[in-house]
Amino acid sequence: MAPQDKNTPPPLPEPLRVAVADSHTHLDMQDSSVEEALAKAASVGVTTVVQVGCDLAGSRWAAETAAAHDSVHATVALHPNEAPRIVLGDPDGWSRQGTREPGGDSALDAALAEIDRLAALPQVRGVGETGLDYFRTGPEGMAAQEASFRAHIQIAKRHDKALVIHDREAHDDVLRILREEGAPDRVVFHCYSGDAEMAKICAAAGYFMSFAGNVTFKNAQHLRDALAVAPPELVLVETDAPFLTPAPYRGRANAPYLIPVTLRAMAEVTSVTEDAMATAVAANTARAFGY
Repeated sequence: MAPQDKNTPPPLPEPLRVAVADSHTHLDMQDSSVEEALAKAASVGVTTVVQVGCDLAGSRWAAETAAAHDSVHATVALHPNEAPRIVLGDPDGWSRQGTREPGGDSALDAALAEIDRLAALPQVRGVGETGLDYFRTGPEGMAAQEASFRAHIQIAKRHDKALVIHDREAHDDVLRILREEGAPDRVVFHCYSGDAEMAKICAAAGYFMSFAGNVTFKNAQHLRDALAVAPPELVLVETDAPFLTPAPYRGRANAPYLIPVTLRAMAEVTSVTEDAMATAVAANTARAFGY
């Protein structure tokens, strides 16, 4: 692929015959307007999206966007990497919010109170993405991350909303904390990153596993093995757009309209028809997020 192609949006895939939902997207990080993104997605059979919050500003925006569009549902949360930034500060301004001073535990408590308030709104269908990320947060940030995760679990239970989990290189601790706190009725492992053994643990607990474009990557056989053993009634599909664009478009910006590419790959892995896979994930996403 020539370098200039990186900036060219991938072509529209063949439309799905059975409409599905993108269970996890970030419309606020994509180049097109919300209206354009939703119209393009709907034109290929992706008629519903779950817009995910990662910080206070993004969570408020998700709630407002879901209120304005029937096809959008919101989730609200402080991302696992956001919690340590609130407590310890963000001298590099890595989080798209500029340089931030340390706020300490009181600032985290205040932010969590706002997430709790937003979680009560009817258009907010989930609390997340929350969880643990040992890839980007060092040991100094672990305490804030874990405290935030535990608080989000309680918020999800208090408002009877789905809990959307970001789990990066932290499988054992995420599963342990869910056990210790008592998981909400509906738990979604966004961008499922475990192996087949972990998929069996999630299945036994009734946790949903949402697969993203990286299930198509050559080096991701463990994800295809996990998908192959995951119960069909617990599988979701997502973009995590603008990230994790499926092959053969890896490296270009992702968007909800590319869901059919990933869904067709998932159907192939599980040896079911495209329509059967679409029918299952559509029903599963509605059940997971209660719409």
